Amino acid sequence: MGFSGHLVFARSERPLLEAPLFGSTDPGLRDDVHEWQPRPGGWQTLQLEQGIWEDEDLPALVKWTGAPACVADVSDSSIALVTGLDTDGHRWQAWLNLDSAAALLVEEPEDVDDVSLWIATPEFEEAIGHKRAELDAEVPADSEGALVWASAAGAHAAAQQPRIEELLRARETFVEELFDALLDELGFPAATHSVQQP
Repeated sequence: MGFSGHLVFARSERPLLEAPLFGSTDPGLRDDVHEWQPRPGGWQTLQLEQGIWEDEDLPALVKWTGAPACVADVSDSSIALVTGLDTDGHRWQAWLNLDSAAALLVEEPEDVDDVSLWIATPEFEEAIGHKRAELDAEVPADSEGALVWASAAGAHAAAQQPRIEELLRARETFVEELFDALLDELGFPAATHSVQQP
């Protein structure tokens, strides 16, 4: 069973858990929060188990830190939807592990009674192929949004847009590693150690 929850990436001189949005967090839930190795410049990543993070928390975090931030909504370590927000309210999104995302997002036909039978059909594979193509077509705009966001955050990406697109199309067993690699490629300073898994 992989990790399901959120990876929150933001910059602050103080620990991110001191943000007011975590103030109402049940003290018992703090056990469900893991800190990755920080990156130089105050950049921090929190790994939050499911149920702690809400969609409206991202604008609140950006306001509290005064810096762009992003969050990856991770499902079973195989898929993530990354959402970035800068201080001007500009937002971008990108899926990681597109093949898995396509399988998750494909819409089943209305006349299907048993999904388990449908997923064994050529029609299912064809539907995934169409959804994968749709997601792939969004990659250039997604990568451009990511680069603009990173630039607003003060990161200086050594990589050009084609490399970011390559990463957004890449496949990793653990999508958390893909998220970490994306931050590296976007020009954020590297963590002193590799990603810590709980």
